[in-house]
Amino acid sequence: MITLALVQMRVDGGAKTSNLSRAEERIAQAAHRGAQVVLLPEALNLGWTHPSAHTDADAIPDGESCARLRAAARACRVHVCAGLVERAGNRVFNSAVLIAPGGEILLVHRKLNELEIGHAFYAPGDRLAVARTALGTIGVMICADAFARGQVVGRALGLMGADLILSPSAWAVPAGHDPLRDPYGQLWLDNYAPVARDFRLWIAGASNVGPMTAGPWQGRRCIGCSLLVGPDGQPALQGPYGEQAEALLQADIQLVPLPARGDGWETLWRRIPAP
Repeated sequence: MITLALVQMRVDGGAKTSNLSRAEERIAQAAHRGAQVVLLPEALNLGWTHPSAHTDADAIPDGESCARLRAAARACRVHVCAGLVERAGNRVFNSAVLIAPGGEILLVHRKLNELEIGHAFYAPGDRLAVARTALGTIGVMICADAFARGQVVGRALGLMGADLILSPSAWAVPAGHDPLRDPYGQLWLDNYAPVARDFRLWIAGASNVGPMTAGPWQGRRCIGCSLLVGPDGQPALQGPYGEQAEALLQADIQLVPLPARGDGWETLWRRIPAP
């Protein structure tokens, strides 16, 4: 049994210093409450599709953003998964890092299924990976990766042995969206649930909250609704809706890792759902 925290925090476009300070505070709060794994939103240092990506993105693992999160993970002795806008040479990526309790980088994922409006900001990723930890095998995807055609990203992570998939996200709605008439979240449930059920794994998505103040979706609102789906394909936890709905959500989850790797095709076949 492990305790997973989903951090539904405000992210202000371009405000790197305050966004990182907020993330550090939430990591410390989650650790104080007993979390062993802390999941934060997508592009939390600068905000998704904010124009500051072109000027203020920094490097992984030693740029300011990643270095501060590594220090927080180390100070609190927790695994941290967070979305960061990453600069690598002359390219910028919509990335996510998985950090060990000692501050080491276990995995870097660069978003594969970026929405078209994000193409002007971020280069595409070109690979997937999982990290084998003492808690279980953890895969990472980012937001719209979940609804790539046929849920190919999530299913690939399942085939790679993931017991838990973590997905930093930024879920936004038009300014006039009415959650009573059109409750938010069915898109994510429709794409998390089949993968979770078919591969008997957990999927968690943590979204930020707050207004989008610049970029192609200026005027939209990020509204949380962070989601955890269990191996039965049912939602185990869902965050509140709203532009101001910051929340620290926690759940105790039971990972059931497959036997140690090395059994070749047997392990692969156990991950392929029956027709």
